[in-house]
Amino acid sequence: MNQAEPISVHFDARVLDHDTGTALHETQASPWFSVNEPHTEGRLRIERMHDVLERGPIADAVRFAPGRLAREDELARVHDADYIRDVRLAIERGGGWVTGTTRLSSESYDPLLAAAGTALAAAEAVLSGSSSMAYALTRPPGHHAQRAQADGYCFFNGVALAADAARQSGIDRVLIVDWDVHHGNGTQDIFYERDDVLTVSLHMDHGAWGASHPQTGGLEERGAGAGLGCNQNVPLPLGAGNTAYLRAFDEVIAPIAERFRPGMIVCASGQDASAYDPNGRHNVSMPGFHGIGTRVRELADRFSEGRAILVQEGGYNPSYAPYCLLATIEGLLGREATPDPLAYVPDQTLGLEELFTNIAKGT
Repeated sequence: MNQAEPISVHFDARVLDHDTGTALHETQASPWFSVNEPHTEGRLRIERMHDVLERGPIADAVRFAPGRLAREDELARVHDADYIRDVRLAIERGGGWVTGTTRLSSESYDPLLAAAGTALAAAEAVLSGSSSMAYALTRPPGHHAQRAQADGYCFFNGVALAADAARQSGIDRVLIVDWDVHHGNGTQDIFYERDDVLTVSLHMDHGAWGASHPQTGGLEERGAGAGLGCNQNVPLPLGAGNTAYLRAFDEVIAPIAERFRPGMIVCASGQDASAYDPNGRHNVSMPGFHGIGTRVRELADRFSEGRAILVQEGGYNPSYAPYCLLATIEGLLGREATPDPLAYVPDQTLGLEELFTNIAKGT
């Protein structure tokens, strides 16, 4: 695979101003600690992702571009108008906890609009032809945001907005690929009865987690009505790792793309399936994310004229998630993989046959 042209990374600093407060597990136990940790979904993870792209080994291939604020009528293409109003009013009243994991501050509205608008800006760059691949580096994430329900840190669904923008531009079929460690239930909800957007979610097999997330992420959730067969979940066992994720691309996603023939590929790019993520620990490492990026590039070259739109989702370890993002984009660009700085446990796959043979022999 030849190296691709530079990737357009869209960023709006206003997304950093969404204040999520202190850590979730301390909301009830905070009297036990003299110093509380920040909420898992905080600004540092995005700041460090920005740093690694701006200063790291692929800085020459990253072209930073602005985001923008989404308009409420744009949000209403994938969210109910009453829901958008309720989010705005909750912020105007001072914010607070919307679900057990999901918090607003009194200054969150512009950051939420910037998150959604930056996803749209990335989509517009690709759809206009100014970039073949664009990445929306944004927060909070969006793939748990359903048509009329906030969930899992998410309020407005940037991936759904990008996919809808592709459809609005005249692209007949859009393939969404979501490798965030959690089920992309919001995206599933929005497109569940449509046959023009096919959603695939690779995720930890965690099931539903309450009234805000009733979807199970199971194999039985395949779409409904016209969309029957256009929703594919891939619930992976805990700790699945690189091999499972890359096999899912090769044995599930590639055949689906061959049948569906998408004109655009939109990706929910999370790094919380990493071995070190506080919300995931699915044992995916930098080589796995590089392989994911490589496969997205191959799918785009085959089906969408080399075009793809990627939107940042999870990835909550600020020490490792930025490297996983770096590896993903290196794969997209056809660049050699940067060595994993945290791969301190040596790969023991070589020599295992000899070891176990010797054990069996009693030596």
